[in-house]
Amino acid sequence: MEPLATFSTYTELPVQTKRVIATYIWIDSTGENLRCKSKMMEFRPMKAEDCEMWNFDGSSTGQASGENSDCLLKPAAVFRDPFRRDPHVLVLCEVQKFDGTPDASNKRASCVKVMEQAKALAPWFGIEQEYTLLNKDGYPLEWPTNGFPGPQGPYYCGIGYGKVNGRKVVEAHLNACIYAGVKVAGTNAEVMPSQWEFQVGPCEGISMGDHLWMARYILHQVCEDHGVIASLDPKPIPGDWNGAGCHTNYSTLPMRQNNGIEEIKKAITKLEAKHNEHIAAYDLNGGADNQRRLTGLHETARFDQFSSGVANRGASVRIPRHVAAQGAGYLEDRRPASNCDPYVVTEIIVKTTILE
Repeated sequence: MEPLATFSTYTELPVQTKRVIATYIWIDSTGENLRCKSKMMEFRPMKAEDCEMWNFDGSSTGQASGENSDCLLKPAAVFRDPFRRDPHVLVLCEVQKFDGTPDASNKRASCVKVMEQAKALAPWFGIEQEYTLLNKDGYPLEWPTNGFPGPQGPYYCGIGYGKVNGRKVVEAHLNACIYAGVKVAGTNAEVMPSQWEFQVGPCEGISMGDHLWMARYILHQVCEDHGVIASLDPKPIPGDWNGAGCHTNYSTLPMRQNNGIEEIKKAITKLEAKHNEHIAAYDLNGGADNQRRLTGLHETARFDQFSSGVANRGASVRIPRHVAAQGAGYLEDRRPASNCDPYVVTEIIVKTTILE
């Protein structure tokens, strides 16, 4: 049945009210899927502290039992709403149990504490989020039915029909992130057709996770509007196709200063010593997802071997060429999977390189 009116017929109604719609957003028990619900406020909140605590039925999200189902939403960050537009807002939340303690799905709470301990060294992050656009049947967008496109080669940063699929989704997502205040840094088509990447950062401390999670939420809603799916599966198509990662660029104040390359090398040595712990933290399944992706092929290092190098995209950790030339800057940890929790990733990197 076709709708008798377009969606804009309702969203553009001249509503005369000073009340604001706040969409509360949280991560559910999967550690990947997001949930949301909206409430009316009598004023426009500008920061998390302006928003009151709320609750939801945790038994329907895998975060509580039916006999004690209330979970709490603690506002953490506020963004402009690119869908309803000003003055309405998106409110990213932490999930708490009924007693006010962090739920098991809430990885932000511990990350906040770690970032506070490392605050003096000003840890900066920039994350490259790769994802794959799928059609409603779960197959890559615009791939031949029951078949495959031509081999990888012409698709990375490609332009033109037959080389890129889903650019309208990507452009809509980029503009929506800019409007929302997400610190998006850019986009590009990736090596596998229908695979894309957006970058967020540089962000300091806890804001890295906040901004990436909000960018993911906006991506999923944009895809909802376009009738497609954004998959964060690290290896959506087996075989001779690139997987999807969440490459994490990282620096501290000493790394960014004169002769910071020595601090970068020290950090890499520490990361190598904790390689197995990081692999376990870099996807949602204790490293099992990355075993499918980190094979030593398709611009990856093997999951069970640590390596590093200058400009080497087959290494676990890469030092960009210009960083090596300048003698200061940042490193790129290429191990995190596309479905990683950025709070977990940034927390363990800071713990390994600064606090331990």
